Amino acid sequence: MQNFDYYNPTQIVFGKDRLSELDNLVPVDAKILITYGANSVKKYGTLSKVIESLKGREIVEFGGIEPNPKYETLMKAVSVVKNEKIDFLLAVGGGSVMDGTKFISIASEFEGDPTTILHHGFEPVPAKKTIPLATVVTLPATGSEMNCYGVVSFNGGKFVFYSPLTFPKFSILDPTLTFTLPKKQIANGIADTFIHTVEQYVTQPVDARFQDRTAEGILKTLIEIGVKTIENPEDYGTRANFMWCATNALNGLIGAGVPQDWTTHLIGHELTAFFGIDHGTTLAILQPSVWKHTKDQKKGKLLQYADRIWGLTEGEPEDIIEEAINKTRNFFETLGINTKLNSYGVKSEDIDDVINALRQKGLTALSETGEVSLDVSRKILEDAVG
Repeated sequence: MQNFDYYNPTQIVFGKDRLSELDNLVPVDAKILITYGANSVKKYGTLSKVIESLKGREIVEFGGIEPNPKYETLMKAVSVVKNEKIDFLLAVGGGSVMDGTKFISIASEFEGDPTTILHHGFEPVPAKKTIPLATVVTLPATGSEMNCYGVVSFNGGKFVFYSPLTFPKFSILDPTLTFTLPKKQIANGIADTFIHTVEQYVTQPVDARFQDRTAEGILKTLIEIGVKTIENPEDYGTRANFMWCATNALNGLIGAGVPQDWTTHLIGHELTAFFGIDHGTTLAILQPSVWKHTKDQKKGKLLQYADRIWGLTEGEPEDIIEEAINKTRNFFETLGINTKLNSYGVKSEDIDDVINALRQKGLTALSETGEVSLDVSRKILEDAVG
């Protein structure tokens, strides 16, 4: 196991009917900006319940944060924070609202050009102070409710940022708040959670047994409940298990002390930016192709994945790995996700734009070993087109 530091200060408040506890969780003298996306939080009564639970505190609302939050929109919220002297942020929504709120938290106190927040990649933003934030999760997927990372769209690209100062103070996870979500969003959330997990698990063996077994538990749970929770959205048990899997897939626990490979996410961000394909869908499309072109470097963990997740042990290693990849693709298909880019109008001639974007961002040596060059990324994309 590799050396690691693990820090996670977020309090999780999980279960039914927990919104009323906001009164005890938010400082009594706070002036709050509630952030959200579409009007679904109003339509289904979530926003009104949140406001009711905050009992007389000063509240300002900011809605309209996009599914891939735009820098320009978030800077409007930053202006609201400054003009209204906001001192607490409460994100009500899914990963995009939470990510956007983290950006608002940093940018509202940032010294200098706020665009530079987006250009640190996997190095921490040099922020000295942020606005405290918390979340009410309505869409499980990104794990943003228990980590300090965010992704923001700017100038046609998607940019990762993070700061230890943007861990939510607390996050309320009530599975019943997800019952009204469209099937497509749940399918994408399951795919996102699955890929978060394998990008920290199917890498290089380092004898991290706890991390491996925990990751395997998440994957096997998703396979067991994936179709069930889509077809039976008000089944509390399956939805609760999915929600907790999504949180633990990216709260740092399974990634501590192990190599990580974010190839699928980094290429997937470009597919969303160029073609508007849902984030979770891009991951389901790309992961089989990524494994196909990195199977030599990942052989040990792919065979472990094939054995422990799919029960595949008989035959030649190459055949076992191929079958594991096919089973993974089939799992995403059972969720209703088409796993080839040509299903979304993307053609081979469109790949140059993606490769050029990766080159401009310096994403030329991806994976845990740095062996995914632009040439390999091109092969991955060509395979994913179909």
